[in-house]
Parts: sequence; structure tokens; C-alpha cells
Amino acid sequence: MNDVAEQKAPNAYLGASGEMLSGFEIDPAALAGFLRERDVDGGEGIVIRQFQGGQSNPTYLVRTDAAAYVLRRRPPGVLLASAHAIDREYRIISALHAAGLPVPRPIAYCDDTAVIGSAFYLMAHVEGRIFFDNSLPDLAPEERAAVYDSANATLARLHALDPAALGLEDFGRPGNYLARQVARWSRQYEASKTIEVPAMDKVIAWLAANVPPEVPARIVHGDYSLHNLIFRPDRPEVAAIIDWELATLGDPIADLTYHAMEWYRPPGIDPRGSLAAADLDRLGIPPLDAYVARYCARIGRGPIADLGYYKAFNLFRVAAIIQGVVARQQGGNAVDPQAVEQAARVAPLAEAAWAAACEAGATDTHAKMDSSI
Repeated sequence: MNDVAEQKAPNAYLGASGEMLSGFEIDPAALAGFLRERDVDGGEGIVIRQFQGGQSNPTYLVRTDAAAYVLRRRPPGVLLASAHAIDREYRIISALHAAGLPVPRPIAYCDDTAVIGSAFYLMAHVEGRIFFDNSLPDLAPEERAAVYDSANATLARLHALDPAALGLEDFGRPGNYLARQVARWSRQYEASKTIEVPAMDKVIAWLAANVPPEVPARIVHGDYSLHNLIFRPDRPEVAAIIDWELATLGDPIADLTYHAMEWYRPPGIDPRGSLAAADLDRLGIPPLDAYVARYCARIGRGPIADLGYYKAFNLFRVAAIIQGVVARQQGGNAVDPQAVEQAARVAPLAEAAWAAACEAGATDTHAKMDSSI
């Protein structure tokens, strides 16, 4: 998915960027004029560089004589109606920043497409580290433990917030989160499908027919992973949560178990790696059950039932998201020119999702019956 600063080397400092890609250019003079009109500090000597990674909303590093910002914009081209909602991203980081959560400071939002060609917003550039290898190979065991513990604690802080108290009670539709998510990503998968994946069809049918009991809605990030966390340069502490494109009100356990997918995602699927076959004790990284239990203690709830369902759901959702990336690449409006290579990831993720469903009690017979409902 998309990152504020994705770099080739793991554990690098935020800041790597390159020339703006063809079709995604921003006129420095136009942006400088916007900064002056909004009385934003440092509208002189502007330099714009585009972060080269990511698959969704194009993201840029904007430096002036006095300051540095990060700009996120809607991409050009024909887009799904619910995708690339830049205004929602700006709204959520504004509310969370005011509540004291570690997110980049919001600067300005612009829906005037005449400025740079599409809606965009600016936020403060946060100095720090983003880890792109989930095993954190450059850290000592105690540092790895601290990184994961800070990620765990920060997610618990997010889920402890009352959306209504932040004016976000309308940030998502009330009720039936999992059922709606399954339906949404199933529709988007079908709309962007380029090949037939039998396991995907089976898991879609099973997920729709076996939704767990609902839990109270909280603010969910939607892509809470190490690569969307900026850690402080000098200590293993979360400095900012980034990439809020998928945020909504929903099931916090779905958010947690998506984050915990590092422990159960099949090896070889994601370039950031998997902890599924790792020697966690040697690495200093807690096992999944201990990690989930620590979150539950922080949030003040009991053990989580239906973990198998949540695993299947998250693997399915990632497969659907990646399929959308592939379709956008074929349509010519994905940020990453190598996105087509991700097509090979869809079937293994779907198969892993179906395997998780089978561990939770699904069978081929159930899938056939469910698909006929």
C-alpha cells in the first residue's frame, strides 16, 4: 500500500525521494503561490520531490527555505468513487493531532483542482525512521521488543479514543462493519479482477456467511503496519502514524489483527517479510498470542474469539487491495510503475485466507453452500 516515504533500504531515515514521475508533476510556482495565500511559513525557494514508493495517493516532499512538508494528492485518471478521499485523511489527522495522538501536524487542505491538478493537503514532515523489514535486522533484540511494544501501545491508544468526543461520530457508517467490509472489498475485487482465483471466491462466500458478533466501533487505521509508522531517530518510540487513506469507524480487532498479520502472512508474499517462520525468541519479538494479550490488557478487554475469521478476513482484504493496484496499473494511474509485478501475490494471499478459514471450520462444502445463498 502507499507510504509517506518508502525507501529501498530497510530501517532508513525518512527523507528519500526522487524526481516527479511523468503525469504526476507539480508546478513549484503554483504551490508556492498557494503557500503564500495560506500564510504558510516558508513559501520561498521551494523544491518538490516525489516519494517513489507506494501504490495509491501520490506523495511528495516539499522543502522551502524555512520548512519541510509532505504533500498528499489525489492521483489523476478515472478512480473508484470511494477511493483516494484526501479530505478524509486530512480530517482524521487533524482530529487525532488535536487529541494528542502521534500523527503529522496538519498544515492546509485544498480542494481547488486548479492549483496543482487535483485535491491535496499538506502536513508537517516528521523526521524519523521507517522500518521496511519486519524482522528489524539492524536492531538488537531489546530494541526490537521495544519497537513492537511501542507499536502495540500506540494502536491501543488509538482504539481507546471515543470517536464522538473527537467529532468523528460520522466518520464511518454505524454498525455491521465486518459485513460491510467483506461486501465492499468483494465488490472492488470483482470490479478490478483480471484473472480467476478460485480460493478468493471460496473465502468471499465463507466470510460473508460467518461474520462474528459485532464489537463497539472505534477509529481504525486500516493499514496499521510498521511501514506506516515513523519511529523517533534516537529511540524506539512511535513519532507518527501515517497513511490514513483507509481509516474509518469500525472493528478495532480487525485493525489489530491486520497489524498482527506480520505473524501469519505466508513467507515470500511481501517484500517486508513475514514473522511466520522466524525465530522470534532469538529476535526478541514476542509471539502472536503474547502480543495480542498485551494489547487486550492495555485496552481493558478479555481474550479475542474468532481469531481465525479475522486472519482470513485480513488476508482476503489485502488480496483485494493488491488486485485493485494491479487494475490501476493496467489503467495507467498507479504511482508505482512496477505494480504489475504484484499480480502474482493475489492468489497466494487468497489461498492463505482460505487456509485460515478452514482452520476456523470452513470446508469446500460450506463454500459451495454459501455461494448459493
